[in-house]
Amino acid sequence: MSYQLSEKTLGDYLEHWAKVTPDKEYIVYSDRDLRFTWSQFNSRVDDMARGLVAIGVTKGTHVGLWAQNVPDWLTFLYACAKIGAVCITVNTNYKQNELEYLCKDSDMHTLCLTDGTWESNYVDMAYAMLPELRECERGHLKSKKFPKLKNVVYIGQEKYRGMYNTAEILLLGENTEDDEFQRLRKSVTCHDVVNMQYTSGTTGFPKGVMLTHYGIANDGFLTGEHMHFTQNDKLCVCVPLFHCFGVVLATMNCLTHGCTEVLVERFDPLVTLASVHKERCTALYGVPTMFIAELNHPMFDMFDLTCLRTGIMAGSLCPIELMRKVEDKMHLRVTSVYGLTESSPGMSQTRIDDPDEVRYTTVGRDYEFVDVKVLDPETGAEVPVGTQGEMCCKGFNVMKGYYKNPQATAETIDANGYLHSGDLGVKDENGNYRITGRIKDMIIRGGENIYPREIEEFLYHLDGVRDVQVAGVPSKKYGEEVGAFIILNEGAQLTVEDVRDYCRGRIARYKIPKYVFFVKEYPLTGSGKIQKFKLRELSLKLCAEQGIEVI
Repeated sequence: MSYQLSEKTLGDYLEHWAKVTPDKEYIVYSDRDLRFTWSQFNSRVDDMARGLVAIGVTKGTHVGLWAQNVPDWLTFLYACAKIGAVCITVNTNYKQNELEYLCKDSDMHTLCLTDGTWESNYVDMAYAMLPELRECERGHLKSKKFPKLKNVVYIGQEKYRGMYNTAEILLLGENTEDDEFQRLRKSVTCHDVVNMQYTSGTTGFPKGVMLTHYGIANDGFLTGEHMHFTQNDKLCVCVPLFHCFGVVLATMNCLTHGCTEVLVERFDPLVTLASVHKERCTALYGVPTMFIAELNHPMFDMFDLTCLRTGIMAGSLCPIELMRKVEDKMHLRVTSVYGLTESSPGMSQTRIDDPDEVRYTTVGRDYEFVDVKVLDPETGAEVPVGTQGEMCCKGFNVMKGYYKNPQATAETIDANGYLHSGDLGVKDENGNYRITGRIKDMIIRGGENIYPREIEEFLYHLDGVRDVQVAGVPSKKYGEEVGAFIILNEGAQLTVEDVRDYCRGRIARYKIPKYVFFVKEYPLTGSGKIQKFKLRELSLKLCAEQGIEVI
């Protein structure tokens, strides 16, 4: 099939469907029977956009969105998109240190947040970061530590000192002149940055990945085409929207195809199964652990899932047997997408009509208009078919760069325009790719990317630690878990719980080491470099010696 890349902005797509299919459902929350048609949702987005303009948001302004998949998550995203603001999606697992780093590094102007999760109160964390909020009027924040941060918006009806809430922003929008909104709306182009996601790096600190309307809309569109999406599809979205998986592969897919997005606020296997059953969803996404939780739920057999026809399993290594079981019991043909945030995120995908062998054992072939190459990590030359090298790509999907970090950008995108993934792969004679390993030390735990350097930098500050190395420990449930290998200062004494207690509440829970090993030395190369892949092997040996079960 022949495709063309679209130059529509996210706002253009939204307005198109609001005009063409105004009464068709776009956003559905089945568990609370909340529904928006394309027309209703577009009107709400316009009110929200005018409200944001009224509090000083304009083209290029950075607006943080820190929330689980709540009903107005997408309202804020598209409101930013329509006026040319940049929506910074904040990881819902972030703790105080991570939040403050992101707000400072991103030059955030407005932070939109919910109450938080069962283990993190976002409102309390905002007050801890911005004590001035308790004394100032809304819209008059003057923070000594964060001088560029001017507003905090609570996503909900409750009122908090110094913060706007959703109802107030919408009311401002309803009563604000349309002229400035229309001027901004007309100024937006598809090559403007619309979304910035923070991804950790091997240098330790997270970097803001700048993604454009052009990159994410077209990536979402092609993803849907590979699964034969039409306006008649209903996609159940239980993956978090702050990830590329949710905001691009799911949301942009629905936006470009005009289909219905059935959202689950926080992943729950029962709510997900019930939503598919009730709404007759035709597609379902998830990381492997989500599908495992659904299949193993004691009420699984109560739900009719015969409406399903396709979906995506991605985010971490997808076991072949799990894919077979999902297809057999959930009645859908699974596709896999490979890529990274910096590639918007898809660079290769299996197609719905690919043979089982291809869909189960590979990550498919190049996206249209994307040139994927397997390059020799040492020479940069393309390697022959069947030879391992680094997965790289060039095309519309490549990020605009890392925010305020030209050096890191140049290290990731080479002089020929190829984005280097840090992953090792092999291309077969049919043009399909297999991922075989990693050059980077990244750990992938149940779909979450974890970079050891970030945790190492954090643990170095723990009294008694002389040196620390972090590596992935194999896990049947999550693919990998975080393992910390610590050399103590002479005379220092620390326990495993001391290390974990130091982490709790300060870094995201999924980054806290599941395994802590106190060692005397690290495996080294002849030139004295630490061999991290051998730490993985060492972890299994130490677990066996210490009677620790690896799960």
